[in-house]
Amino acid sequence: MGKDVHLKLTVRLYSDDDHRCFGPGIATLLRRVELHHSLRAAAASMEMAYSKAWRIIRTAENVFGCKLLTSTIGGQHGGGAVLTPEARRLLAAYEAYVADVDAYSRKKFDEAFGFCRSLQTDEGDAT
Repeated sequence: MGKDVHLKLTVRLYSDDDHRCFGPGIATLLRRVELHHSLRAAAASMEMAYSKAWRIIRTAENVFGCKLLTSTIGGQHGGGAVLTPEARRLLAAYEAYVADVDAYSRKKFDEAFGFCRSLQTDEGDAT
């Protein structure tokens, strides 16, 4: 018996010099910053080095020309990070676009490859 075939699609944005600047990784990182109120905790929850998390954030900030995080250092309640309005807007746009692309691509995938289910035969039917 054959295996099911499925679609796995990821959307990544690239700068004009062809460097990756936004995709599922940074989207997850930003969502986890929202959850944990900390870039360090967000990175740790993804088993990512804090330095790599900052590198990813800075790359996107350089490409988009805006800050993505507002950070506070130490203090009575400790430091933390929150998304800037620009980061929220960028993240929302990315997630909406990904949802649209996913819905469209699943429909087109089913139209193009839906016949694959009929190709599968029971093991006893093979000659």
